[in-house]
Amino acid sequence: LDIDYGALRLKLGGGDNGHNGLKSMTKAMGADYHRVRFGIGRPPGRMQVADFVLKDFSSTERKELDYFVDRAADAVECLVTEGLERAQSAYNS
Repeated sequence: LDIDYGALRLKLGGGDNGHNGLKSMTKAMGADYHRVRFGIGRPPGRMQVADFVLKDFSSTERKELDYFVDRAADAVECLVTEGLERAQSAYNS
C-alpha cells in the first residue's frame, strides 16, 4: 500500500503492520528475514483498503504485470546470489 504500483523494495526485517501472514512468518523464522515487496499503491478516493487490496488489477496494470513479476523474480535471484546490498542497489525503486 505504501509503495507505488510496480515499485520494488528489498529489505531485511521490519514490522508486520497487522498482516497475519507476516506475523506467522515472523513467529516461525524470527524477525530478521529478507523481504521483496511489490507496490500496489494507495486506494483512490475513499475506497476501503480491504476492497482495494482484494480487487483485480486494472487493464493498464495487467498490461505491465508480467514485466513487474519478472523484475521481482530477478530481484529475488539477485538477493540470493549477490546479497541484500547489491540487490537493493539494483532493484529498489
